[in-house]
Amino acid sequence: MASKAIGDEPRRTPARTTGQWLALALAIAVHIAFVAVLVFSLRWQNRKPEPLTAELYAPAPKAPVVEQPPPPPPPSPEPPREAPPLEIKPAPAAPPLPKPEPKVETPDDRAADIARKAREEEERKKREQAVREKKEAEAREAEKKREEADRRMAELREAEQKRLESERRLAQARERQAREADALKAQAEREQAMRVAQQKSDERARAEADYVRRIQQKVKGNVILPPDMIGNPEAIFEVVQLPTGEIIDVALRKSSGARAYDDAVQRAILKSSPLPRPDSPDLFQRTLTLKFRPLD
Repeated sequence: MASKAIGDEPRRTPARTTGQWLALALAIAVHIAFVAVLVFSLRWQNRKPEPLTAELYAPAPKAPVVEQPPPPPPPSPEPPREAPPLEIKPAPAAPPLPKPEPKVETPDDRAADIARKAREEEERKKREQAVREKKEAEAREAEKKREEADRRMAELREAEQKRLESERRLAQARERQAREADALKAQAEREQAMRVAQQKSDERARAEADYVRRIQQKVKGNVILPPDMIGNPEAIFEVVQLPTGEIIDVALRKSSGARAYDDAVQRAILKSSPLPRPDSPDLFQRTLTLKFRPLD
């Protein structure tokens, strides 16, 4: 049975080979028709066609299928004999696959591609120009707003400076007026104080003069003028007294030139003790300067 299977394989090979050759012929015919159509289309455009190279390959033949023989029957009692070795032919190498046909770019396609790229470039430039103009407009608007804000800020600062200057001048005027008012008030107070002091001084002077005059009148009432008195000479005495008016000492400071008149006045002063006291205790003077004239 093994020899029969081996003998059947050569009878199947011719049928497969015929089919492969038929497929190869059909592929060649199709390629030739494609080349003819391509050449015709190029000539129809009245342009010199570019060289076209096409490599044609036949499809790879299918490898023959080797059928394995059925398993041998169980051994018989007879001694087994070795079966002849099977001769297996290697499958023929597969031809290389056909290369992809290059795409033939026609002039119309190139022109359309160039026009498309030109439109895309123009649109890109327009977009960039629009973006650039938008940014410039935004920058100008921002600059305008910044200048407006700076102007308003400058106006506010100027107004604030004017307000501060006005307030400063007003404060200076008020301060000057206050100083002038204080000066006038102080001057008025000084004048009032001077008037009061002068009034008090005048009153004191009048009181003192009245006090001295009362003393002089009392002393004159006790003076006995000498009979040979000529003229109206003045004699000045210094009198030291106690607060009670009692005389402690009498001294001649200026003589009248008439010894008799000077002695008469001195005796009259001592006789007038105690002297009249002032109306106010603060007018009291321990030492008095008294002037006397015979005709006063």
